[in-house]
Amino acid sequence: MSNVLRLAIVDPNDSQRESLKGMLLGMDMIWLEAECSRYEFFSDVVAQTHPDIGLVCIDADPKKGLDLVRKITAASPDCAMLVVSSSSDGGQILQALRAGAKEFLTQPVRIEDLLGALGRISERRFGGGENRPRGCQVIAVAGAIGGVGTTSLAVNLGCALAQDAKNSVALVDLDMCLGDADVFLDSIPDYTLVDVAQNVTRLDFTLLKRSLTKHSSGLYLLPRPVRLEDVHLITSDDLQRVIGLMKATFTHLVLDLSKGFSAIDMIALEMAHHILLVAQLDLPCLRNVVRLMMSFNEMEGFAEKVKIVVNRVGLDNGHITQKKAEETIGKEIFWQLPNDYRTMIEARNNGVPLREQAPKAAIAQAIAQLAAALSGGGKAKIPEKSGKKSGLGGLFNIWPAKSGK
Repeated sequence: MSNVLRLAIVDPNDSQRESLKGMLLGMDMIWLEAECSRYEFFSDVVAQTHPDIGLVCIDADPKKGLDLVRKITAASPDCAMLVVSSSSDGGQILQALRAGAKEFLTQPVRIEDLLGALGRISERRFGGGENRPRGCQVIAVAGAIGGVGTTSLAVNLGCALAQDAKNSVALVDLDMCLGDADVFLDSIPDYTLVDVAQNVTRLDFTLLKRSLTKHSSGLYLLPRPVRLEDVHLITSDDLQRVIGLMKATFTHLVLDLSKGFSAIDMIALEMAHHILLVAQLDLPCLRNVVRLMMSFNEMEGFAEKVKIVVNRVGLDNGHITQKKAEETIGKEIFWQLPNDYRTMIEARNNGVPLREQAPKAAIAQAIAQLAAALSGGGKAKIPEKSGKKSGLGGLFNIWPAKSGK
């Protein structure tokens, strides 16, 4: 099931075409199916790829461009034609509409105008309400330190999201060397991230799903490479392309990051809508959370996406209080997961998600509620206000000499 509009573009002007591509690639509900630099070849491209939208820039040769619109409209009536031109002449606009164009935009194209045109085409094609395409929600799960339960949360969050019949959910294991999401789901995948990355330009929605491992919960898994020597075969550009294709295919994408915050991890964080930073209420975790937030604050758009998730709440081991943690971090805790180590370990060792192993357990319920909150179906458990929020000053309050306060 595709939840996007598939689009093909033709423009002999390379710089103009690249500019439009840049806009389109940033839209969750658009998948750039094909591009072409010659009017003569575009009708064949449309016939082979069957896009929902054909975008034709006619500046290079208005007559050829409009003839092309007319030809595709007759041969592929399901393909909505969108014409782009630097001319705003009323006569040319009328010619484009008579040729079969559904929308006409003038260069330079403004993002709001493009979104409006695509929205109207979507409305005509899919109608309103639930039939309209849904954008993909990308959730990156990162740990403030190793062993804090990042993969446990990523896997079980993905399974919880997949319980909603309206959702189509995939989990990508980005811990290239030591990832074990497949163990949590008792899966032996046929293909891995390296296989998909190396063939992403040849994949469509159907082939992509065939390359993933589907769990009985409905969650699709794309695991890390099997061999360590294959890790270097995946580049940042490859990952961007893979995530772009998966965003165009699924309603939710969960990314389980490594602990190294590598270049691959940073691409995932950049493309995510939510960054769940998993920590515990202890000194090493909180110190790392402060360090990470200081870095995120220097990266445009990163800090606003971070949501602090505290795991193993209730583990009585002299941990720092929630109020002290918030003062230290300079940010409210978004969600809390209760300590239930035995249940979680049993679920992992049995290779089944919590919803199957212990659906009534407090930890399973907390993750299900987190999934609902991230999807807009529930409210975050925002704790009471805890006074001053000074991340920099709080950094010095978690050193050993003062951690007991």
